[in-house]
Amino acid sequence: MTQQNNQLGIMLMILTTFIFAMQDGLSRHLAGNYSVFMVVMIRYWFFAAFVIAIAVRKAGGVRAAAATQHPFLQSFRGLLLAFEICVMVTGFVLLGLVESHAVFVAYPLLVAALSGPILGETVGWRRWLAIGTGFVGVLIILKPGMGVFSPYALIPLLASLMFALYGLLTRYVARFDSSATSFFWTGVTGAVAMTAIGVWFWEPMSLPDWGWMIALCFTGAAGHYTLIKVYEVAEASAVQPFAYLQLVFASLVGIFVFGESIEANVAIGAAIVLAAGLFTFWRAHLAQKRASLL
Repeated sequence: MTQQNNQLGIMLMILTTFIFAMQDGLSRHLAGNYSVFMVVMIRYWFFAAFVIAIAVRKAGGVRAAAATQHPFLQSFRGLLLAFEICVMVTGFVLLGLVESHAVFVAYPLLVAALSGPILGETVGWRRWLAIGTGFVGVLIILKPGMGVFSPYALIPLLASLMFALYGLLTRYVARFDSSATSFFWTGVTGAVAMTAIGVWFWEPMSLPDWGWMIALCFTGAAGHYTLIKVYEVAEASAVQPFAYLQLVFASLVGIFVFGESIEANVAIGAAIVLAAGLFTFWRAHLAQKRASLL
């Protein structure tokens, strides 16, 4: 992989995080006025159409994309991501973008902590120390035991745990299925599940909000498309740290669009979590490099 390709991948990752931050802002606006289940359902209709359109263009078509050795795990992954999105969007409405993302950014630490029992990977003491430090940062954000603590702050933490589990299961099924297959099952399973729930929460939407809904659907498809391109042109180790920029972009949307503010404890805690996450990623990258040399 050339440095030029990695530079392109970094630029695409920055664009991807920006698109996803815009998507989060749109989700917060719509879910503040309509049912979260309905908003996510419509978003998944577009997502499913997107992944099916991609599958049709590939060799073997939909049949090849749907072929999997682990249909139960692939279905569970799709359900997990769909419900994680519902939980996270609920957090956007109740807490705002800034605090929700400050807590959610802990998911790489949860991935590292759970990679041992789920994937059988070895986690050294340095990474365990980073994981513990990161969760100190989360506690600083949440401020448990203090009068201002809100139980709503646990919502993005639950979303973070769900997304970490989704990421670990994605890594596990990647041992058997292609990324195209996992992508297909993610979109289709999520659409089926959200339709089964969301139709019961249907309510009329104003014409301007339908415009925002269409924008939400397009940003979702665009974000997934650019993310696919990121990993096609660059090494994961070069681009993954830049995924944290979604916290920055989403916070800016929260501040300038929704009038949110950044409390001192949130800024300090998020900085600790970010530093711990980057260190954890760096140690995992070193371990992977050593294993490849053996």
